[in-house]
Amino acid sequence: MPRYADIVLPLAQPAYTFALPEGVTVAGGEAVAVQFGRRRIYTGIVWRVHDRRPDFRTVKSVSRVLYGGMRLLSPEQMALWEWIASYYMCSLGEVMRVALPALMKPSGDTEEEFSDDEFRPRTECYVSLAAELRDEGRFHEICEKIERRAPKQYEALLELAAAGDETRIATGEVARRLLRADHAVLDALRRKKYVVCTRRERSVERGGAVFRLPELTAHQQTALESLRGQFAAGKTTALLQGVTGSGKTEIYIHLIAEVLARGGDVLLLVPEIALTAQLIERMERIFGSRVTPYHSKLTPRRRTETFLRLGRSEGGEFVVGARSAIFLPLKRLQLVVVDEEHDASYKQSDPAPRYNARDCAVVTARLFGGRTLLGSATPSLETWLNARSGKYGRAVLGERYGGARPPEVLISDTLRAARRGERHAPFNKLLLDRIGETLARGGQAMLFQNRRGFSPYVECTECGWTARCPHCNVTLTYHKGGEKLVCHYCGHTEGVPAKCPSCRVTDVVPVGFGTEKIEEEVARIFPGARVARLDRDSVTSERAFNAIVADFAARRTDILVGTQMITKGFDFEGVSLVGILNADNLLNNPDFRAAERAFQLMTQVAGRAGRRSEPGEVVIQTSEPGHPVIRQVASGDYEAMALAQLAEREAFFYPPYARLTALTLRHRDPMLLRRGVLELAARLRARFGRRVLGPMAPPVDRIRGEYLVGLLLKVESGASSARAREILAEELKSFSRQAEYKSVTVVVNVDPQ
Repeated sequence: MPRYADIVLPLAQPAYTFALPEGVTVAGGEAVAVQFGRRRIYTGIVWRVHDRRPDFRTVKSVSRVLYGGMRLLSPEQMALWEWIASYYMCSLGEVMRVALPALMKPSGDTEEEFSDDEFRPRTECYVSLAAELRDEGRFHEICEKIERRAPKQYEALLELAAAGDETRIATGEVARRLLRADHAVLDALRRKKYVVCTRRERSVERGGAVFRLPELTAHQQTALESLRGQFAAGKTTALLQGVTGSGKTEIYIHLIAEVLARGGDVLLLVPEIALTAQLIERMERIFGSRVTPYHSKLTPRRRTETFLRLGRSEGGEFVVGARSAIFLPLKRLQLVVVDEEHDASYKQSDPAPRYNARDCAVVTARLFGGRTLLGSATPSLETWLNARSGKYGRAVLGERYGGARPPEVLISDTLRAARRGERHAPFNKLLLDRIGETLARGGQAMLFQNRRGFSPYVECTECGWTARCPHCNVTLTYHKGGEKLVCHYCGHTEGVPAKCPSCRVTDVVPVGFGTEKIEEEVARIFPGARVARLDRDSVTSERAFNAIVADFAARRTDILVGTQMITKGFDFEGVSLVGILNADNLLNNPDFRAAERAFQLMTQVAGRAGRRSEPGEVVIQTSEPGHPVIRQVASGDYEAMALAQLAEREAFFYPPYARLTALTLRHRDPMLLRRGVLELAARLRARFGRRVLGPMAPPVDRIRGEYLVGLLLKVESGASSARAREILAEELKSFSRQAEYKSVTVVVNVDPQ
């Protein structure tokens, strides 16, 4: 009997049915090469095998099975893909585009692009002591011989001999990357036949390992026992809410060690790629070769090799990664830890699927029968309410690690400072005085401004002209380095005009301040201070990021100026002062989450100060010193903020009391777009009534030459969100079939952030 397979292709399309040639056997989750269209060959994932022939005149056959029939997706992962496609209203093909590394989904005109040689396992160097040096007497004899003549070789031998169980694999070898000794030193020892170096596929120690775990304080131990008890009692998800500097990572480490010792897999998600390097280094000191990084800055080959290696693994894996790591093929996933779970970086904005990795983590762990731990000092209101209502478990760390005190928060009124002549450039006198005192006693300071560049825009003082992007409805940001104007939406760049292009009378001048200007000003005011900047412009590579962070950690830098990149994850013992230069631009965003986000951001950046015995100070500059959120940050009262915001959201019908779906329509013709959005709004109101808001223009209503307009669907939490998505999909399909609106792009964003 003929057999057929439904194949998912990396396209925004549904699964297509192909015939299976006689003698070819495949199962769900395997990869195959198929011809789609006239000549194009794609990698596809087998979703279902059946004997029902489709209603086509001709049915193309599967060209061949890839990866030797290795199953790339487990049933649990296939269920996750289906949930994401259903919940976030996209196709399985769009999930495939995000989930698989680029090299695993090639397309081309020939099958040569599917060569198995492209995906050979990655090898690395492993080092061990030579057989004769495993004798203690002989080892000491050799060490005495080379100690004075080759001290670096002596240190390398001692390091190799002292390597603990967490870094040494079953064969007694240690991965080269975990040793401090450089290549030249190890090569010299190899030539002398003191060590043996072997290249082979990366190995991971299985079960039964003894890890050197950090000691816990009484508060940490109580929180850990509470989490263990709640997980044992059947809670699949729990929140660990701990103030900044309370030592949440130590609790993560203990729970991770327990899972790895049982041979299970662990996934630790972090919101920013920049944070993974620091965290991986710390985790490798404890878990050694088990730690596997995964994020978008790795090369496509490295991501592919990691994906395939994990697919062959039998457990005991520990992955640290950004949001895309949720798609890795961990077969025995027992614990998912989501650090800084409130962070908006977990939500993918483009392209589809526009998924939230935190929510996917909860679903993934449930599918595998595992547990999810959400960690944050300032959890999202949705998570906090779930924990408060008992849906999630909860443990609280209310004290900083090691007895460190929370920083003192000082509020500085910018309007009052300006009236009294105490404002210099972007700084109030209070902040400048505190910076001077900090430098005088040898401390370090961090200055936070949530805007990069030198100035938000340039302006003509004569006629008021401002430079705007020709493709987007935004002003161009002035970057002094390179003397250029840049659009942060489309990347358009142009030079600064010598004279105002409008009136030709005066020069244009920078208005406002970004991190680049703050760096310049603080260096001018404190010429003896060593100042560095950490933002997307200064961090051109992972190496540049590591160099800036390493210099500040080693106190080779006195003042660090930065954007959100400096607000979380860092633990610098020398920082005794944090300055928040403009709290107003955090509070005054046109977004119902503005107050929550402002509290989270300010609390997180304030938490960088005074993390050791020396107390810290935080200066918040604002024109609204009486604003409730500013006061709540100053007192560290998360619960007051949460209750106030939840009451407001309940009154105005916003999450978590409603589910939002944002629709953005795009087109180059604004009149056609206007007619289209009115047509779609009328269709949706006929089905959803007052739940549909809009049309409304977004704050930036033109990007890359396309005009944008939006609609918002608000569905009460008690209603069926699945049914709402089903109705919405029907109406969008009907709308796209109309000839006039076929060229209008409709972007669906479920649970927008």
